[in-house]
Amino acid sequence: MKSTVFLVAAIVFVSANFELTAQAKKPKRKPNPVFAPIKDDPKLPRVLLIGDSISIGYTLATREFLKGKANLHRIPTNGGPTTRGLASIDAWLGKSKWDVIHFNWGLHDLKYMGPNGENLFPKEKGGKPQVPLAAYEKNLEKLVVRLKKTGAKLIWRNTTPIPPGSKGRYVGDSLKYNEAATRVMKRHSIPTHDLFTISKNRMKELMLPANVHYKKEGSRVLGKDVARAIVEALKK
Repeated sequence: MKSTVFLVAAIVFVSANFELTAQAKKPKRKPNPVFAPIKDDPKLPRVLLIGDSISIGYTLATREFLKGKANLHRIPTNGGPTTRGLASIDAWLGKSKWDVIHFNWGLHDLKYMGPNGENLFPKEKGGKPQVPLAAYEKNLEKLVVRLKKTGAKLIWRNTTPIPPGSKGRYVGDSLKYNEAATRVMKRHSIPTHDLFTISKNRMKELMLPANVHYKKEGSRVLGKDVARAIVEALKK
């Protein structure tokens, strides 16, 4: 009986040590430099980027092209759908003064979800948009009203296209959501930065196949154009 107890204890001890060793050997994921806090140059204007993984992809390039022209910050996470924006916008804006805010929501709103919250679930099997079009427009209206209270110059960046074959997203939906966003921006006289057209015209060159995301050079192209739009806004 004692030998059995000792044997079980030994097995547990060895197993625990094996798991600890495996965890110790597992490399830690390096923090994404996109989210690293930046130190402001007090002589330069302050700019905030709000957006999902597309904006995450072009943040560093935009910062590079704005070097010596603006302090470029971004929200510390993926902006997700408008519902996340509504829940987080006050924290993202903080109490700091912003001179320009370049913002977007869309690709997460229009993506299809399953009945139990399954991500990127095909509509052919019953998937539904995470935020339906009408709700998206209403949410965007509320977000714009909040952003205007900052006194910053606002730039709406329209939602980029969906390549054929993209999982859980469908060609043409970006246009529908952009039309809704255009109505909101016109009501508030907010200019639109058109990255949809750039991406659509150069899709094979800039974007990954069957994927809403961009090649490294594609994100750099977007970042350069975002920087241009921001500089133009700062001059006005």
